[in-house]
Order: sequence, then C-alpha cells, then structure tokens
Amino acid sequence: MSRSAVFLDEMGVGPLWRLRQGAAAEAVEAAEAAPAELAEPLAAAPAPAPVTVPVPVPVPVAVPVPAPVPVPEVVAEVPAAAPMPVAPSDDTAWFDDAPPPPPVKQLSDADIAALDWDGLAAAVAKCARCDLCKTRKGVVMGRGDRQGAWLMLASSPSRLEEREGRALPGEQGKLLDNMLKAIEVDAASDVYITHLLKCRPLDEAGQERLPTEAESAACRPYFDRELALLQPRTIITLGSMAAAGINPGEKPVRGTVRQLGSAAVVATFHPEMLLQDETGKAKARAWADLCLAKSTHAGD
Repeated sequence: MSRSAVFLDEMGVGPLWRLRQGAAAEAVEAAEAAPAELAEPLAAAPAPAPVTVPVPVPVPVAVPVPAPVPVPEVVAEVPAAAPMPVAPSDDTAWFDDAPPPPPVKQLSDADIAALDWDGLAAAVAKCARCDLCKTRKGVVMGRGDRQGAWLMLASSPSRLEEREGRALPGEQGKLLDNMLKAIEVDAASDVYITHLLKCRPLDEAGQERLPTEAESAACRPYFDRELALLQPRTIITLGSMAAAGINPGEKPVRGTVRQLGSAAVVATFHPEMLLQDETGKAKARAWADLCLAKSTHAGD
C-alpha cells in the first residue's frame, strides 16, 4: 500500500478520488506530499481524532466525441434478373395448335327433300355442296308468301341481292310488283320469289359469270324442295338463264307454256333488263308474257 493510502487510512478517509485535470490534480499532489513531512510526528504522537476531509466532487468534463468516420457505402451487386420470356400473344396462338373443327355435315339430296321451310333456310345458310361457298359473301334464300300460287324464278343472285340477302330488292322488286299488279296479282300475299342458285357465281377476277353444270346440280335440291313445299300453280321465269335452267336440256321458247310437274311455266324478261330498256320493246313483250301467264293461271 502506498504512503498516501496509509496516511488517508489512518485519518479515516476513504479512497482518494483523482480528478483528471485542473486544480483537482494539484490538490492530489499536495495531499501526497503532506504525509512525508508529518511522518515522524505521527509515529510519536498519539493517533488524532478522525477528521473528516471533504473530498472534491469530480466535475464532469465534456470530452469531445470524434466525428464518425464515414464508412463507404457498400452496394451489393445484384445480378441482373434474366429477362422473362415474353409469352406469345394468345389471340390466335392457341388456334394454331388446336385441331381443326369438324366439317359441317352436308345434307344429302334425300335429307334436303325432308326439310321444312326453317330447316331449308338453315341448310342453305351453311351449304358447302360446291365451291361457291368459298367465294360467296352471303346466300340468298327465297322470300314472299310460302303458300303463294305464283312463283317468280331468277337464275342466281346479283351483287345487290347478295349484299342485302334478299331476292330482287330495290328498283327491280318495285318493277316486278308493278308488273304483277298490272295483271291483278298481289305481290305481297300470293307470290314467292327465289333463285335456282342461292350463291352468286364469280370468276377469278371477281366478275359475275354463268354457273357451271356442277354448281347448278349441287344447288338444285334446294329449289326442288322449295317447289315441293310451295306447290305453285304458275311459274314465271325471269331472264333467259332461269328459263333454260328450270328444265335442263330443254330449250325455252318465249310465248309458249311449258310444264314443270303440275305447274305451268311462262318465260319473260328479268326486271333488271326491263329497267335498262330505253326503246320500250322489251316491256311490250313482257306485257304479252304476263297476259299469257294470267290466262293460263285462270284456266287451271
């Protein structure tokens, strides 16, 4: 134990508190020097009464805190994510791999012969019995009174008829109505209008052409079924192609009456031709044809 500690212990003073700097440090040094001068008197003199010596209270000293050393920011390199494969557009991709839809079942001639009016219209709408289904923009089913005694028959639809999906629309239809009215036939209640072919024949250049024998044969069952359901008394063919096509192999002659089953057949001009007739000669002949059809119809 140091001399300072022994001296303080003899005086009843606790451990010495050292201050870090200033006057407190000098007081400590004086306290350490005092015991050396008083050593001898202490040995001879009796122990003095304990004296309480105030101990200096340490004064907190603000110690400057060094500024933090900047630590370089370490950025971990994250590997770039591999680009996600772009899924192909599914608008049609699934369709390419899908099996083709089953072909629409085509009705046989016997099947067509058993159809009612609604079934016949549905069959015509989805028909693919010939290649005309690849170029057509629509089919044209007959229209009018399905119990009419008069049948107006054209060969094949025109561009206008194909676009509107209706037999003899517009000016052609109005002229035909007037022609029938002239012979006292009500076109709205006693007349049915249709074509031998339900599709418009086109050549490779997109121009109208005559139907082939195969096309006419493929479509004939539909007309035959219309005829069987309608059972008209009088048929007026409109244009030379309809007159020739209604009885294949038979040469039509204007001004005569032919037979198709129980129906009388009279040939006349197509309304489109009459609209283009500037001389009036075709209209005069058409009037004679209508009068022949009227007299034949009245005589049945």
